[in-house]
Amino acid sequence: MILGLRHYATKASAREPLLRFMLDGLRAAGCRVLFASPPDRAPFVITFETRDGERMGIVAYAFLATRTPTRNRPADERSFQIKYGSKADYADDNAHVLWQDPLGLFTTLLIGIDPKEGFFVAVDPEAHNPTKFFIRVEFKDEHAEEVLRQGWHAWERTRRAGPMAEPVEVLVGGTRDAFLDLVRFERAAYGLAPGDRQLLADKRELIRGARPIEDFPTEATGVEVVHPLLRELSLGAEDVLELIAGARRLKMAVRGWVAEEHLRATLAKLDGITHCERLDVEGAPDLLIRYKDGPQLTVECKNVLRVLNKTFSLPRIDFQRTRAAKGDPCSRYYAPSDFDVVAGCLHAVTERWEFRYAIPTSLDPHQKCPGKLASNVLVDKRWVSEPALAFEAAAAQVESRA
Repeated sequence: MILGLRHYATKASAREPLLRFMLDGLRAAGCRVLFASPPDRAPFVITFETRDGERMGIVAYAFLATRTPTRNRPADERSFQIKYGSKADYADDNAHVLWQDPLGLFTTLLIGIDPKEGFFVAVDPEAHNPTKFFIRVEFKDEHAEEVLRQGWHAWERTRRAGPMAEPVEVLVGGTRDAFLDLVRFERAAYGLAPGDRQLLADKRELIRGARPIEDFPTEATGVEVVHPLLRELSLGAEDVLELIAGARRLKMAVRGWVAEEHLRATLAKLDGITHCERLDVEGAPDLLIRYKDGPQLTVECKNVLRVLNKTFSLPRIDFQRTRAAKGDPCSRYYAPSDFDVVAGCLHAVTERWEFRYAIPTSLDPHQKCPGKLASNVLVDKRWVSEPALAFEAAAAQVESRA
């Protein structure tokens, strides 16, 4: 029994092939299964030991992926349905929290499995947390074919297109032999933005295990310098890195700050910057800067998606919050007044810590939410590589409103 994990009764004969697929995948990777919950109880809980002796655990919300022709749906569509029980069971409260281990020992999977063709499709659990039941996750024949051809494949899924588009999410598919890679991937990808999630999926060699710290070159200075934080924690640098690597929520927090820290470091070196600080406030912009003793300006850092726009080959930003406030779908979208400058981090595309800058008022308005900005943003000619240009334009707007 795992504390706080909500269980659902399921039909064993229907779920057993899903459980067997995962267990066979682990064993094919040389793992020794230590425990597996019965197929009549969901989600599945599995613990195992890898060939290298690492012990891991998963909590798998697993569903049958099929290719079932459906009226008024595309002929090339496949899907799996996120559901347990009947609709009547949740008539009063159809909100289901997908359990995440606060200690980072178990990895949560939200996954569709096709046992006959021998592949899985995994979605980001946090993008669906909490979830409703009887929700369909669709993907195309072309995605299934690519998964079977390569053994591992990642792609974007837009959950709803149009003016009220929902956030982009990244799906990852693989064959049975790639199931252990999926567990390691989801452990590392917890809380990542979609572009970073796809970048990590594309770097499968990193998922299988990073190089030991001692393999990386270092500069021998002959002088041991100990950071004050290491003294405070009474740990070595390698111990801290191992701690971050092993604590999922801690690693997510560190990753979330990395792009912002690169942005801060970039701007702090800019001629004319007289003040540059990080803002560690929930819901607030990321940086506060002052340029040439002008007014204070707030800067929001946004990561681009991994895949370029197909028509113009431009980077894209899914410019919206993950969730909207209950009863107000427009609260998902940003207003031009939320910050003075937007910095687009191109790392997911270029794999370099570089940025483009724009002022919010230059971006397209939302078609259905007055006073809000469109969520589908291209990093086009309105974005500049020289931050000073954006800061001057933003300062002029702030001063005109004063």
